[in-house]
Amino acid sequence: MTFSIVARDPERGHFGVAVSTAVPCVGAMVPHAKAGVGAIATQSFTNVMLGIDGLRLLEIGLSPEAALTSLLAEDHEADRRQVAGIDAQGRIFVYSGDACVDWYGARSGDSYSVQGNMLVGKETIDAMAEAFEQSSGYLSERLLVALEAGQAAGGDKRGRESAALLTVPFGPLPWSKIDIRVDQHDDPVAELRRIADSLSQRYREAAEEAQRLESGGQR
Repeated sequence: MTFSIVARDPERGHFGVAVSTAVPCVGAMVPHAKAGVGAIATQSFTNVMLGIDGLRLLEIGLSPEAALTSLLAEDHEADRRQVAGIDAQGRIFVYSGDACVDWYGARSGDSYSVQGNMLVGKETIDAMAEAFEQSSGYLSERLLVALEAGQAAGGDKRGRESAALLTVPFGPLPWSKIDIRVDQHDDPVAELRRIADSLSQRYREAAEEAQRLESGGQR
């Protein structure tokens, strides 16, 4: 019912998750991230505690594999879960239970993992991975590019309804902290892009104004 990407920007230290699905409120359930710690996407009959407790275990030093496998071992419906995590060392772990609905699967690369279930096919995952690998710039932009590619390749076979983008910073830069959620929309990924671009424009204008004032300019 969902396609998502978790990723880390090794240069800037940012983490993020982008996701879309055919049910509402995906942003409240699937994406989890903490600055300096990591990011987790928990989906397919979502158990939000995999994200909440998973980040807590990453923060005390467990690897994504150790953290998530220990939590799945205590989950009596683990065979219905799909979860992916990445930590500050760039370590990745992805799990898809045998009871996930076809098509389901994942693909990982350098500092990212894409995963999905109840998709039209493998092409959604491949398109996301290739788009992310070929993209550049801030992590939020790269995540959006990947999500757009997944939607264009088919996405959720039931349709579309919600999407979300979550990134957390490493340091004080405000434009690297983003939490955008789109619900009950006919084209949620496109709406996510519209909001993200508008937000970026406001950040650029604020930065330009701050620079002008520092240089002694007048209003």
